[in-house]
Amino acid sequence: MDISVIIPTYNRKHLLCRAIDSVIRQSFSPHEILVVDDGSTDDSQALVQQQYSQIRYIYQDNSGVSTARNRGISEAKKSWLAFLDSDDIWHENKLMIQMGLLMKNPEYKICHTNEIWIKNGQKVNQRKKHQKRGGYIFKYCLPLCVISPSSIIIHRDIIDDIGMFDESLPACEDYDLWLRMCAKYPVAYSNQPLVEKYGGHPDQLSRKYWGMDRFRIRAIEKLLNSNQLNPEQRGLARDTLRSKLNILMNGAKKHNNQSVETEFKSISKLII
Repeated sequence: MDISVIIPTYNRKHLLCRAIDSVIRQSFSPHEILVVDDGSTDDSQALVQQQYSQIRYIYQDNSGVSTARNRGISEAKKSWLAFLDSDDIWHENKLMIQMGLLMKNPEYKICHTNEIWIKNGQKVNQRKKHQKRGGYIFKYCLPLCVISPSSIIIHRDIIDDIGMFDESLPACEDYDLWLRMCAKYPVAYSNQPLVEKYGGHPDQLSRKYWGMDRFRIRAIEKLLNSNQLNPEQRGLARDTLRSKLNILMNGAKKHNNQSVETEFKSISKLII
């Protein structure tokens, strides 16, 4: 089972070595590592090319993390794809445990893991709503993102079927992909925390954009319009959309934000 590891990065030279080293130290070695640089201006290129000759370094003009991940998918040569955000790290047995789980359960072509959250240098406990699961987990993916990009391994066949990351979404692009994926496929899951996920950075998308549910609403809208959900899934999606849309619209009215009311008013027909 051959694995390509894709690391998107943007101006994170100070964190990039930590991420790359955690991949190199894996007890199950990936067959290739791709760093997709989304237009960095901090000498990330020199760092990778001087210190990591075994890595495929790909540079592109700044276009966003979805475009960077998609570029990595397109350039990757292997059937299994693993992603690692450049501010996160893997524990040394991460790939070995996941690939062992997938080999024992060949009906699965997707696997994710539990993780440790660290924010501003301190370990943070995950809340109950963030609980991770395996199997058919579509309904658990609707409220918020319950799969971390840094934890997932996915077979290229899945991407070929459902498509890549939506480059039109400036945030919640992973939420969008997991919804499309979990609406059709079960996922394998390891409860072992095999990823350290770091937060609190000033460049995190959750800080850059207000009202992240705006993008989740767009993802659900797109999925409902695709007509690919079964009746139960469609009902669950509509209920979630109704809840998120009501919260967003009430907030817009409270703050007299007419642009938001106008932008999302057309979606109301999907929840009637």
